[in-house]
Amino acid sequence: MAEFAHLHVHTEYSLLDGAIPIKKLAGAAKDMGLPAIALTDHNNMFGAIRHYKACKAAGITPILGCEVNVVREGTSGAADPPLDHLLLIAENLTGYKNLLRIVSRGHTHPASPAAPSVTMETLEAGTEGILGLTACMGGVLAQQYLMYGVEAGRRMLDRLRGLFSPGNLYVELQDHGMVEQPVLNRLLLEGARDMGLPVVASNDCHFLDKSDGEAQLYLSCIATNRAYADAAEHHHGSYEMYLKKPAEMVHLFREIPEAVQNTLVIAERCQALELTLGKPMLPTFEVPEGFDTASYLRHVAMEGLEERFEEFRGAGKSFDPQVFVERLKIELDIIIGMDFPGYFLIVWDFIRYAKQQDIPVGPGRGSGAGSLVAYALRITDLDPLEHSLLFERFLNPERVSMPDFDIDFCIDKRDRVIEHVAAKYGRAHVSQIITFGTMAAKA
Repeated sequence: MAEFAHLHVHTEYSLLDGAIPIKKLAGAAKDMGLPAIALTDHNNMFGAIRHYKACKAAGITPILGCEVNVVREGTSGAADPPLDHLLLIAENLTGYKNLLRIVSRGHTHPASPAAPSVTMETLEAGTEGILGLTACMGGVLAQQYLMYGVEAGRRMLDRLRGLFSPGNLYVELQDHGMVEQPVLNRLLLEGARDMGLPVVASNDCHFLDKSDGEAQLYLSCIATNRAYADAAEHHHGSYEMYLKKPAEMVHLFREIPEAVQNTLVIAERCQALELTLGKPMLPTFEVPEGFDTASYLRHVAMEGLEERFEEFRGAGKSFDPQVFVERLKIELDIIIGMDFPGYFLIVWDFIRYAKQQDIPVGPGRGSGAGSLVAYALRITDLDPLEHSLLFERFLNPERVSMPDFDIDFCIDKRDRVIEHVAAKYGRAHVSQIITFGTMAAKA
């Protein structure tokens, strides 16, 4: 029978802070007998989908959350306002969408220049479907108690209660052996009971095993530019920030059993979150009257091929038009049969825009250069027949996956292409893909 679920977990995506490899987290949780495991990285949801898939594959409930920075109330006008933590967990799809909105807001409109951050007013804009946990000693609630006293702590607790739907705020209790925690936990528990709020136990997990604590300390030193010896002197409580076994957590909070039980309550509530993955969601490409996307793609592709023929003739190049036309028809049938004509038209449109604006575009790279349709549309400038390139490496009905053109734009003007796409399809429907650098031995 399940005893406990971890709700406060930082993976490698808590950059230079978490030391838990996300690929190991779900497996470690399953081995411990946990019914669920949370992902609550700092200020981002980078690992959410990987975590969701891994948990589903392991047969446990994925809990998706984020520990966000919140500007301390009354200091938002300061040049460098203090930032406190608040843990947000998506209970259902509505909550997941609201959580993405909040986290995105923290990056696009940070409340502090120091880091991604939000204000209490950001949270007031909508927390439906989100469970709020009051976080660690650096949390919005704990900092009020520690910095300003009991009355300030009670006021903040009442403030937080108003931000979330009834029953969705939990007062978080942690015990890493730090000097301040026994007194703080007593104050938090008293405040929660006086206000009729549930408490929940957590461990501020930053590494899988206790033996990994030193590795996490090195990450912390890199992040804060501190010497190892200086950091180690103040790091003792942090060695308890590992993925503890359920029995350890039950023992640690043996005098507050409801705090442990509530981890299972939250885990059960989060079973309502189901994500639809792997389904392409492309914007609608507006075509001229009298066409649908399929017929319009055929039209512009054939027009483009005729233009290529004229260029061949002008250059004195020998070619068989029928071979090109037959290849074009085969590719178009596959593209339309796989329901991707809109994708080709979208790419054709923004590359055409770039060239019209004299923004340099690369001639083509990767498997997309094997498409004659792409060549006809001037998405690429490499003749796939001349170079014996295979279209099936790019798009194959036997292996259904989204086509993916690798396109190079001049670094000085690429932002104009992105702005064009965002203006045409809506900024909320356009995003860039992040690339992560890792610390690893060179090959």
